[in-house]
Amino acid sequence: MGTLDGMTKTTSSETQGGGRRTASSNPSDPTDTVDRSLERRAVLRTRHAQSLTRLMEERADLRGVHALADFVDDAVRWTA
Repeated sequence: MGTLDGMTKTTSSETQGGGRRTASSNPSDPTDTVDRSLERRAVLRTRHAQSLTRLMEERADLRGVHALADFVDDAVRWTA
């Protein structure tokens, strides 16, 4: 996929792999599936927070447009 200002575009297989299983996964072990789902969510959450923070740094005119975006940007800055 292409890039946009150094950010890689997320493919649908990275974000929508919830129902798919690989050959190495054990279908009889639901804990493994849950653990992988939680790990994938954490990675995506981190990636999106980083991208949002980078966007808010580059585009100060976006502050105040969406309250949740402002909240996430502020929260990331306070934890850094």
